[in-house]
Amino acid sequence: MTLFKKIGLAAAPALALVALSGCATSFKADVARFQQLPAPAGQSFIIVADDPRLAGGLEFSQYAGLVGQRLSQTGYVPASDPARADLIVRVAYHVDNGREKVRSTGFGPPDPFFYGGWGWRGRWGRPWGYGFYDPWLFGPGYSDVSSYTVYTSDLSMKIDRAADNRRLFEGKASAQSLSNRLTYLVPNLIDAMFTGFPGQNGENVKITLPPERKG
Repeated sequence: MTLFKKIGLAAAPALALVALSGCATSFKADVARFQQLPAPAGQSFIIVADDPRLAGGLEFSQYAGLVGQRLSQTGYVPASDPARADLIVRVAYHVDNGREKVRSTGFGPPDPFFYGGWGWRGRWGRPWGYGFYDPWLFGPGYSDVSSYTVYTSDLSMKIDRAADNRRLFEGKASAQSLSNRLTYLVPNLIDAMFTGFPGQNGENVKITLPPERKG
C-alpha cells in the first residue's frame, strides 16, 4: 500500500466527523394536533404540569412561562384568579437516554453489528467513536463504523375547558437530535407546537428546528 493511500485512509475519520457534524445543523419536529378550540376571544387560562414529577419546579415554571407567552400572542390571557380560569393547559416534556446510531465511513470490511447504510448498533453504552480498518496501517481491531448518540424528546400539551373538563386540544411535538439538553429542546418544541397553532384537527406536520447554539 502506498504512502498516499495510507494518508487518504487516515483522513477518513476526519471526513466522517465532518459528515456527522452536518447532522447537527438542524432537526425536524413531528407535530400531531387534535383540536376543537373556539376562536380566541380573551379566554383566560392557567398552566399546570401534566406529569406530577414536574409540578412545582423552577424548571417547569420557566417552560410554562414560554407556553403562556405563546398563548397570549394567540389571543388568550393568563387568569388573574386560577380558580376562575376558562381553560386549563396541561404540559409535560421528556427526553430519553438516547440510542447509539452508526454509519459506515465506506472503508474497511463490513461490520457484523451494522445493517445497511444506516442502522441501530447493538453495542450500547459505547462512547463517541470512529475509525476504519487498515491492516497495514493500524492492524486488526479497527472498524469502519462511526457512531453517535441520538436522543428523542417530546412535549405534550392538552387544553381542557374548566367548566366541564371537556378536552379542546391535544398536541404532541417530538424530535430526534444530538442534544439531550432540555433547556435547548423544550423551547424549540414549544415553538414547533405553536407554529400554525392550533392547526387543523387531526393534522401531522413536520417543523424544522434550528441547531443548538454552542458556547
